[in-house]
Amino acid sequence: MAEQTDRIELDIRDDRASGNLLAYENGKAVGVIAYFVMDGDPAALVAVHTVVEPGHEGKGIAGALVQEFYAMAGLEGVPVVPLCSYAAKWAQRHPDQAPGAPAELVEQAKVQLTSHPEL
Repeated sequence: MAEQTDRIELDIRDDRASGNLLAYENGKAVGVIAYFVMDGDPAALVAVHTVVEPGHEGKGIAGALVQEFYAMAGLEGVPVVPLCSYAAKWAQRHPDQAPGAPAELVEQAKVQLTSHPEL
């Protein structure tokens, strides 16, 4: 008999136009990181909120999203500013995968967030 595992298959897709990194399970959106691309040099990806749909908590979806968000930023060669409390905690637990952002970049991101009322 096959052993039951709690691992789920996620399809994570970036919707840059809407500022959402979405996790899909069986074709249904089950989690999202709302973010924006910060202007400036260097630019940065700013994680604002991480949300997992009710009934899907505890499956590792939020962690998978944040891990993918940092990997995406790494491929683009830009830092991540984790204004989202979940993303910030994840980064503290995974310093090898989540390089810290300079303090001045974090302050700039907070200022720019005020110009994104939709978040």
